[in-house]
Amino acid sequence: MRELKSLLPYLTKYTGTYLVGLLCVIGSNLLNTLAPKFIEQGIDALAGPAPVANVYRAALWLAGAATLGGILRYGMRQLLNSVSREVEFDLRNGFFTKLMSLPVAFFDRNGTGDLMARATNDLLAVRMVAGPALMYLVDTVTRTVILVPAMFAVNATLAGLALLPLLGLPFVEGVLGRLIHSRSLAIQNHFGVLTEFVRQNIAGARIVRAYNQETLEAASFALLNQAYADKNLHLARAQAALDPTLTLLGGLSSAIVLVVGGRLTMAGTITPGAFVSFFVYLALLVWPLVFLGWAINLTFRASAAMARINAIMKEPRSVDDPPSPVELAPTPTSRSIRFDRVWFRYPNSPDRPWVLTDVSFDVPPGRSLGIVGATGAGKSALAELLVRWYDPDRGAVEIDGVDVRRISLRALRETVGFVPQETFLFSDTLERNVLLGRPNDGRLERVAQVAELASAVTSLPASYQTMLGERGINLSGGQKQRAAIARALAKDPPIVVLDDALSAVDSETESRILSQLRGALVEKTSIVVSHRAAAVRLADEIIVLDGGAIVERGSYDELVGMGGRFAALVRTQLLEAELEHLP
Repeated sequence: MRELKSLLPYLTKYTGTYLVGLLCVIGSNLLNTLAPKFIEQGIDALAGPAPVANVYRAALWLAGAATLGGILRYGMRQLLNSVSREVEFDLRNGFFTKLMSLPVAFFDRNGTGDLMARATNDLLAVRMVAGPALMYLVDTVTRTVILVPAMFAVNATLAGLALLPLLGLPFVEGVLGRLIHSRSLAIQNHFGVLTEFVRQNIAGARIVRAYNQETLEAASFALLNQAYADKNLHLARAQAALDPTLTLLGGLSSAIVLVVGGRLTMAGTITPGAFVSFFVYLALLVWPLVFLGWAINLTFRASAAMARINAIMKEPRSVDDPPSPVELAPTPTSRSIRFDRVWFRYPNSPDRPWVLTDVSFDVPPGRSLGIVGATGAGKSALAELLVRWYDPDRGAVEIDGVDVRRISLRALRETVGFVPQETFLFSDTLERNVLLGRPNDGRLERVAQVAELASAVTSLPASYQTMLGERGINLSGGQKQRAAIARALAKDPPIVVLDDALSAVDSETESRILSQLRGALVEKTSIVVSHRAAAVRLADEIIVLDGGAIVERGSYDELVGMGGRFAALVRTQLLEAELEHLP
């Protein structure tokens, strides 16, 4: 239950609305307690003078109390249920904002499906406790506070005996509540697993079909779904025991009132009207017990859901803005880059070998650097450190002599135009994917020309206004990469980093793009990461990585002349190109 404490800041934002809503709860319950009194007066009036007039008077008061009480209960539901939607809105915004602030390492170890389950199913459970559950809990408590004294006012002995079975409520609710909480948490966790499985199969539908895995995946889903159903049935057993137990306790109280109250009435200790009013008091008290059980279910489910949400909200930002960011000096076109004795391994794999070991190099402003190496050599890690997807374990990465950890993330990422290996496109128009929030002031056509995207859009049905499918599925791999390059250029950043950004285009298109990029980046600082030697031919300097360390460096001609790893790579790729052109 303590997990729900983190919900308080969201509730206090609407303190006024909650107070008015809770006052409606209290007011409606006060009016409800008057109803049995009017019934008592009406029944006892039958034995007195002018019975018809007194009965009419009591009935009139009863109708008035019921009408006003109904209005207040409408206000109660309208206010508290509506404000719970506001709380859900704020919490979902806060949750999404938190997700957007978390480092890449967090998403490396957390599945998208599970995060989606927390943002939807778990938040819905929390909303229920912020509105309906809170409403019925307060309703039950205020009824108890108001009705118990009224029952004692009728007859203390009868009230004490009638309430005796209800003393078992705390024990029942405590035992079953713990079961509901633990089983609800298991369900929420498994729902995340189930959602992630569905997401992967939808995203990979083409692979599933290509390898005839439909039957196997359906069987795997059936097993997960069965486990989810079993967990829900396990919870349902605990929930099913709660309401009947509460009803049983209420029934025992009614039986006591019928026997003891009947004898007191026959003995003349209480009037028939008082006996009937006491029964109504008890009914008004016992009836909410069913809703109390429902509210308890909601509360414990919300506690389990909030625990999962809190786990994300408390996630540390390992890559965060510095306390006092350093502002980079204004520059029109380019900046310098320096890697100073950098050591790095991915944070989610501390037992693995180093990805980078003691890497140092400088890229002066307006110059270009090529980085080549075999798969797993650490090429992408260099690019990821520059944009602070990760931070180095040792050493420093600097821009214009300033450690990137001392630059605000926003300023850093505005400084660097980064095209990662894996191209991601949103389900939006091609134009919006390229501009990504920047104005269409002619830059779209300009960057599309440089990235050879302009020639590709002629085959699209609506040119740049073509709506892309999920992750740009209706574009080829080469078209997606060209769109990603155009997106980086549209930022007009002083530093451009291409991480194997031309791997999906043919060699002829690659040559044209590189030639145009050379002109577009002439005054910018650029880093081109590639496994192709031809892609870095025009770089001012090339470094060759192997096992996370720099093993060769120099210009293209110098490296070829050395006869080392780079020269061997050039010979191999030239031979491959010749074989491709054989008839």
